[in-house]
Amino acid sequence: MKNLRLAGVIRESIVDGPGIRMTIFTQGCPHHCDGCHNPQTHDFNGGYISHPENILKAIDSNPLLKGVTFSGGEPFMQAEALAELAAEIHKRGLNILTYTGFTFEELVGSFEKFPERKRLLEQSDYLIDGKFVLSLRSLNLQYRGSSNQRIIDVKKSLENNKAVEISL
Repeated sequence: MKNLRLAGVIRESIVDGPGIRMTIFTQGCPHHCDGCHNPQTHDFNGGYISHPENILKAIDSNPLLKGVTFSGGEPFMQAEALAELAAEIHKRGLNILTYTGFTFEELVGSFEKFPERKRLLEQSDYLIDGKFVLSLRSLNLQYRGSSNQRIIDVKKSLENNKAVEISL
């Protein structure tokens, strides 16, 4: 598996998706949203290199995990490595939630140029899409920071060729 450039890992989180989850913060983001919760993840040369095998060992050591969340930075900038990791995580019976500043439609529209994005999207069970917009910020939203962001059922969305929103 390909190495990842990470900003950090939270081994147990209850705020980054349903159930107890491991949250993996990727390093590098092109969006630079005003008011970003993780501005330290923007630099593509920051963070550290991580071997996916170490992440899998940590996952295997925690029987309480219900899923893994890919956050950022921008996970789709490391789509190939994360798709490989997600496939291994799925083998363990865990779900994948991916945060992105891209919209579902932007991702689908980029598949020809970036086919690895399709692989990561297909490995994601849930997608929270859209840039954080400070003027739309709300503390009352489930797993999101601003009201333009959507929680998407990826498999249903790919089958229907349009974003299918859900609540978790």
